Amino acid sequence: MSSIKYVKFNDLNPDELIPVLNEDNIRSHLISHELFNGERINEWVQDKLKCDALRGCKIRAVYCNDNLVGWCGIQKEKEDYELAIVISKASWGIGISIFEELIRWSKELGHEEVLIHLLETRPEYKFLKRKSIKNHTTKMYGRNFHTYHIAV
Repeated sequence: MSSIKYVKFNDLNPDELIPVLNEDNIRSHLISHELFNGERINEWVQDKLKCDALRGCKIRAVYCNDNLVGWCGIQKEKEDYELAIVISKASWGIGISIFEELIRWSKELGHEEVLIHLLETRPEYKFLKRKSIKNHTTKMYGRNFHTYHIAV
């Protein structure tokens, strides 16, 4: 049984995130961006801390069995709230547990609906299709995403 812990970004060393976020398996499913280094990771963490401070948002680092494996959260995307789960390939099996925690947070924050945008490089997920009230393709940042609308 995996032990999952959620930690505020201001309670971790941002440099710990660099190897996770620079993993090829993670990068292949995200919008293209330069590899993270010390300066870039600090800027990125500051952006996530600003997001975390917004009403309706919650961003956390994810630890599995005391190892930092990624991050997750509820973030604002235009007028909607989006769920994000970005974890190391070695930990992909804990994704559903993280999803369930994000749904609990969404309820606590008073959301009625949240979205999940998965880049076109990812397959459509039967689990998310079953959970969604609707799904479609969304064009953002010049790329196509599978978008799932989840009732909270």
